[in-house]
Amino acid sequence: MRELLADVSDFLYREADLLDERRYTEWLELLDDDYRYSVPLRMNVPFADVADNENTKLGAEVCWFDEPKSTVEFRVTQLMTGVHWAEEPVSRVSHLLTNLRLTRVDLPEVEISGRFLVYRNRVSDETDILVGRRRDVLRRAGDDWKVVRRTLLLDQSVLLAKNLSIFI
Repeated sequence: MRELLADVSDFLYREADLLDERRYTEWLELLDDDYRYSVPLRMNVPFADVADNENTKLGAEVCWFDEPKSTVEFRVTQLMTGVHWAEEPVSRVSHLLTNLRLTRVDLPEVEISGRFLVYRNRVSDETDILVGRRRDVLRRAGDDWKVVRRTLLLDQSVLLAKNLSIFI
């Protein structure tokens, strides 16, 4: 199990490097054809309602993102034009991953949970820090992995960043 966790973790670290280095075309190759990227809104609710109502429901309520690979590809195409107003000049981004644990192993698929911190700086004085939890479903593809599903839970109910033009 440790060897599998190390292999999956290495894949996710490599994926984060591709995003940080703006190598989006290579990054897209790591996404499975049925990839889904979801970032529900976080709600401020009483303790008794946390389990059912802290996050908006995917496919039924508003989310920051709940999109298939085709939409992600379109966003990459926009970024690659060099005239994407929210990313001109480009952001400097660092993705940090920690507390990675395998939560389900049903080969060829695995589910891995963890925490993320994404640091973004653009122009001279705009800095954003996004922190939260993530759940990924990966599928074995030959000697490597493909990301099938990514769900991110931001630890803020109000987005403090000016936009989410980067991939978290």
